[in-house]
Amino acid sequence: MHRHIALLLLSALASASARAETTPIRHLVVIFQENVSFDHYFATYPNAANPVGEPRFVARKDTPSVNGLTGALLTLNPNQVNPFRLGRAHAATCDQDHDYGDEQKAMHGGLMDLFVQTVGNGPGTDGTLVCRATDVMGYFDGNTVTAIWNYAQRFAISDNSFDTTFGPSSPGAINLVSGQTHGATPADSPGNTVAGTLIGDPRPFNDDCSPGGGFNPANQVVMSGRNVGDLLNAHGITWGWFQGGFAPTSRTSTGKAICGATHTGSDGIPKGDYIPHHEPFQYYVSTANPHHLPPSSPAAIGSTDQANHQYDLADFWNATNLPAVSFLKARGFEDGHAGYSDPLAEQRFVVDTINRLQSRPEWRETAVIIAYDDSDGWYDHVMPPIVSQSNTVEDHGCGIAPAGSAEGRCGYGPRLPLLAISPWAKRNFVDHSTTDQSSILRFIEDNWELGRIGDDSFDARAGSLANLFDFTRPRNGRLILDPQTGLAVEDDE
Repeated sequence: MHRHIALLLLSALASASARAETTPIRHLVVIFQENVSFDHYFATYPNAANPVGEPRFVARKDTPSVNGLTGALLTLNPNQVNPFRLGRAHAATCDQDHDYGDEQKAMHGGLMDLFVQTVGNGPGTDGTLVCRATDVMGYFDGNTVTAIWNYAQRFAISDNSFDTTFGPSSPGAINLVSGQTHGATPADSPGNTVAGTLIGDPRPFNDDCSPGGGFNPANQVVMSGRNVGDLLNAHGITWGWFQGGFAPTSRTSTGKAICGATHTGSDGIPKGDYIPHHEPFQYYVSTANPHHLPPSSPAAIGSTDQANHQYDLADFWNATNLPAVSFLKARGFEDGHAGYSDPLAEQRFVVDTINRLQSRPEWRETAVIIAYDDSDGWYDHVMPPIVSQSNTVEDHGCGIAPAGSAEGRCGYGPRLPLLAISPWAKRNFVDHSTTDQSSILRFIEDNWELGRIGDDSFDARAGSLANLFDFTRPRNGRLILDPQTGLAVEDDE
């Protein structure tokens, strides 16, 4: 008996000594959604209009304020029209212009007054949707983005977190995992790259499901340098990127993957579940899974095998063990991207995911970060701090980069929502610390002591996410929401 107890103690000590985490977080899940500015989702937080027929939101009495739209910004805005509320019946909207240069123009050197003229989309149509340039000033409140507001009530949010650089999806996704959009080949592809830096949405060359087949320098790119997957592999930490539609629907006679799964989007048009330029690890030879090979077994998910850490979203739930670091990407119609998705479709995905995570035994040691890849051009009233200058043909008043610095990385870009959901997250808390997408990268690096990316990655200057958490003790209880309404169906706290 004594020998058995001694063996158990030795096993426990060995397990404790093997822990590499610097916080109680042993599992980080990053839900990386699409195309939302902070004001687009939190303009009037925590005050909702509460019209008849929409889910009702009433804030807790101790809710702190955020840097949102108040007073003159709502009634005497410097833009062509005042910001206006989009009701639940108008959740589906047209995609706005969110190009690298046009977003800089919209901010007009800090005047923040050219959104309608430079990034508003319209007049025109997108499938069944009618597009108006003035729609770029629209925002939702807690009657539509109800779940997001309820998570903010129970957990922690930031009202001072930014896109690492200006521009669309691919730069945002790559900044999340490497903090460095320089090192692109080809180096100068109009609208896609400039001075060796990625600024647009070319597809990853290392991906069978990128359109065109074969290397096409007009719409495909390879990235050099390191990403967080390389750091995690070097330290033996399990991880994975899990994206809807990644599993092939079929293969060619030569084994090339075909990603044919689709769903009808919010614009009434079929949209591919898998969107290649939303998958940052496919841009790097070291972390790509070009042929979309499945994991060798559920037990291998998170470890290095033929899948090379790139998986279908279903593999996340099929894994024998929850990886230490997981990035989750919804199928296209559920990722929140205006045009082919909307906040209600996004809500279903986010709520289903977090409800399921709270039922797992690992929940007590888990943190979920909800973050976004870019602003879609939606109006936000805060001028971001420009910590990285650039003066290429694609830039518009972004200063002069220091000698030897990579060009094409003007940033920070627009302000974006960021939420931390965890037993260790502060309750009903708003963090005003300056952070950016690479702050998530830095949290991973620091929590597992991975070191830095190097090569002038933004991780070295990124603000910390630590203020979103209280690591002195966890909070018990679960918050289970209805994925359709976003309202609480179980609140143990």
